[in-house]
Amino acid sequence: MAGFDDIAKKAQEFLKDPKVEKALHSDKAEGVSDKLLDAVAGAADKATGGKFHDQIDSAKEQADKRVGDK
Repeated sequence: MAGFDDIAKKAQEFLKDPKVEKALHSDKAEGVSDKLLDAVAGAADKATGGKFHDQIDSAKEQADKRVGDK
């Protein structure tokens, strides 16, 4: 798992970069993330036949809080 650990470490370093943090919390990121999260949640809901709708919606809300400005 050394390769995965290296990738995870680099990803964490990348996300801590001030320029990246600023970009992730911008208006543009909010719009893109909303569309992406809606699409992924819809696909997951469809794939599970709505059985896990509440959990999917909760996960979408948590992810949305971490990206964008709203």
